[in-house]
This record gives sequence, C-alpha cells and structure tokens, in this order.
Amino acid sequence: MSALAFGALVDPAGADAGVGPGAPAGALTPYYRQPVAWHICTIGPEDRVGQALDAAGAKCAEVTVPLDYRRPGGPTISVAVSRIRAADPAHRRGMLLVNPGGPGGAAIQYVLIKQLIPQVVARYDLVGMDPRFVGRSTPLRCRWDTDTFLRSAGPDRASYAQSVALARTLAAGCVAGNLDRLPYASTRNTVRDIDVIRGALGEPRLSYLGYSYGTYLGAVYLQMFGARADRFVLDSAVDPTVYGPGVLSRNGPAAAAALLHWAAWAAGQQDRYGLGATTEAVLSTVERINRAAVRAPLRVGEFLVDSHVVPYWLFLRLGDDSPEAYASLAAEVRVLDAAAHGGPATPTPSLREFLTGLFTGAGDASDRAGTPILCADRDVSHNPDTYFRAIQAHRADEPLFGPLTRNLTPCAFWPVRPVEPPTVIHTAAPVLMVGADGDPVTPYPGQQAMHRALTGSRLVTLHGAVRHGVYLDAGNTCADATVNQYLMDGVRPAGDITCAT
Repeated sequence: MSALAFGALVDPAGADAGVGPGAPAGALTPYYRQPVAWHICTIGPEDRVGQALDAAGAKCAEVTVPLDYRRPGGPTISVAVSRIRAADPAHRRGMLLVNPGGPGGAAIQYVLIKQLIPQVVARYDLVGMDPRFVGRSTPLRCRWDTDTFLRSAGPDRASYAQSVALARTLAAGCVAGNLDRLPYASTRNTVRDIDVIRGALGEPRLSYLGYSYGTYLGAVYLQMFGARADRFVLDSAVDPTVYGPGVLSRNGPAAAAALLHWAAWAAGQQDRYGLGATTEAVLSTVERINRAAVRAPLRVGEFLVDSHVVPYWLFLRLGDDSPEAYASLAAEVRVLDAAAHGGPATPTPSLREFLTGLFTGAGDASDRAGTPILCADRDVSHNPDTYFRAIQAHRADEPLFGPLTRNLTPCAFWPVRPVEPPTVIHTAAPVLMVGADGDPVTPYPGQQAMHRALTGSRLVTLHGAVRHGVYLDAGNTCADATVNQYLMDGVRPAGDITCAT
C-alpha cells in the first residue's frame, strides 16, 4: 500500500494500543499499514462457500498479524477476511464486521447476509473474518474424532470418570503439534487482529454485528479499542463474568424451561407425533428416553446413544422455537422413544447428521477450533473433583441438564495457562443489544449482566421467545426495525424496549 493519506486514518500511537508490554513504540505500525491483496474466494472445485461468496460479489484476502502481540517482530500468522462493498458508495458509512459466534465459528461466509439487509448493505462494506486459528486463517487443529467436547457427565461417579477420560484425550488431541500456538488463541488477540484489519482496510472506525460469543468478542473490542468503535449491535449476549470454559454452567434452568416450552407445543401435536397429549406426558416420554439410555446405550441406526449424549442432543435442539425446528425435534424424539422401547429406530436426516458429527468428527468443527480459545481466555480448576462436586450439588434441581452444563472440559487438562487475565467489561460505549428472554443458550440473566457491564447500552428484549439469535433470525419486525434504524441512522431507543413475539 502506498502512503495514500493512511496516516490521517491511523496514527502510530493509536496503532499500538493493543501491543504488549515491552514492545517498542510503533512496532505494530507495519501491520496496520500493510497492503491487502483482494482475490476471488473460491479455492477449489468443491469449495461451496467460496463459490457462494464469489457469486455474491465478495472478494477475499489474508491479513498478516503477530502470533504474539507482545513480540510484534516475532512469528506471524494470517487471518482470512472477506468483503462485499457498499451498494451505495455515495452514502457509504464505513465497514460492518459480522461475527456469528462460537468461539471457533468461521465467519467469512456471513457477509452473505447482504441478501437479508439490502438497506444496510447499501451503506456499509460487509466484512467477514475467520478468527485466528479458525477456518481459512492459519489453523490450529485439534485431532479429534468428534465435533465437540460437550457430553453429559451421566448419572454417577463411574459415568463421570468416562467424561474425565474423554476430556483428557481431547486435550491431548489439541496439544499435539500446537503447543507453540495455544497461548495466543485468546479473544483479546482476536480483538487485536480485528483492529489491525480495520487499520489495514483504511477505516478510521469499526461498526460491528455479533451474535452469541460474538457479543463477547465485540464487548472486548469496545473495552480495548472503544475510541475506534462506531455502531455496535450485540445479539444474544453471553455473561461476561462467566464467559470461558464454564460459560454454560448456569444454563441448566433456562434449558429446562425451553424443554418445557417445546413439550407444551408437542402435546398439541399428539395426533402427529404421539409423544403425549399433555405437557407432562411429553416430558415423561423424554425422561423415559433418558432412563433407558442410562440403563444401556440405545441403538439408533448404526449408532449407540448413551446417557452422555441424550442431554446434549436435547440442549442443542432447544435454541430455535420455530415450528419447523420444533417439528424436527419431535420427529427425533419419536425415533429415540422407539429405541428406548427396544424397537427399530432409523434416524431422521437431521438426527443422522448430528450423530455422525458427534461420533466421527465429520460435522461442524467449531468446538475443535473454539476449545483453544476458551482455554486461553480463562483459567479453570485442573482438579476433576471440583466439577463432580458441582454436578452433585445440583442434581436435584438440574437433573437432566446440570450434568451437561456443569461438566468439565478439556481445559481442565490444558498444559498452558492464559497469558492474560479475563477482560473486565465496563464501558459506557453506546451499544444496541437484542435478545430473547427465553434463550436457553445465552440465558437472559447473563444478557442482563452484559447490559449492566455496558453501561451505555440499550437492550431490546424479544419477550416470550425461546430461541438463540433474534436479529434477522426470529422474523420479528419490531426487533429488526430497531436494529436497522440504528445501523442506518444511528438512532437508538431512548431506553430499553420490549418487542412482542
């Protein structure tokens, strides 16, 4: 890149806001001033993501960043980015970075949301970024034969010992060949990468749309680089005080409430699914499945589904309250119920996809990429007994989901400790938050905790929705219009508002 008036956009002192202690002044300036070479996104004949990006008019590139920001002159890695230019250049506002969550979720494909928000795309360059070590960025691949570490601890000490063995094995699979990169997988370093991308693209400020874990990523950016933030939208926020390996530890009650909501729906579909004519009867069907899986693994097609899997399968299915998602879950429950009765049980296509990923690792790799991020962000107990005591303390009040959400993770066996402490979120930046009050994945009390930490935020609550993800996901005119108005005109509600489902 030529000089191109770049100094007017990024001053050298500002460029060093994320540099580690001991690094010389101006050490990051070359990263902020690097040229960005845009190219087509397709990288092979089977690259469906790249093909879709190219068809949408996107371009892709790689941005070089330090592996360790404390040593800017040391080893480097690359971060993959995509961009779709603003449709109305004469009224362009800047860049809007989109992150779908995770941690570990690839994001370059999320610029394709341009099809859902044409009025916003007219004003912004949409930018996607595969966070460091994720997707097309320099990889950090855990060698797993599963797509996630999430399992229930099961009913007793013996089943918990199986969870401990799995977590230990998965941790070793992440360490192999990656030890030199593990300390630098943190959210704080990803935020520094985001700011380098902002500077390399010649943007004085950054607008942002983040979902789920992406809300934490956005909040950390606000904390570290708030002066460079423009319009930030955080959807389905995580609790910043617990984010880390134990991020799900408080999800049990919200997951149980979501199961109750689905059971009430399924009871109204008794003629179609036969799971029970009342909410209580449907819940009894689910409990029968779980009890049977405790006694012996259930044969579902070629798979064996045990008590480690049933609660995770249910939890994964409860984040969408649309009729289509509820119908899909009902069909899957009917299959599992047949297996619990000892009959033939052929998995539905969605259930087969889930089980294939779980037992072979052929599914979404976000947890394989995301586990190093969790472990780099917050230290946890390395004593397995700590987690078992927590599970036992909550078996009575969280019998189905507590052994899942409070179970240990591979971080309990991580060989390196976080380089930096967790980020304390406390900023008055003007943020717009949106979320559902029945969200089982990022429960509403945690969303409120983020709202309190972001003291200048406004919260749009979708009342009565039992889902994870609101803006552009829930089909709610009130919530979508509020976000669109903010992104387009900078107008936020005067205070918190509630949208009806």
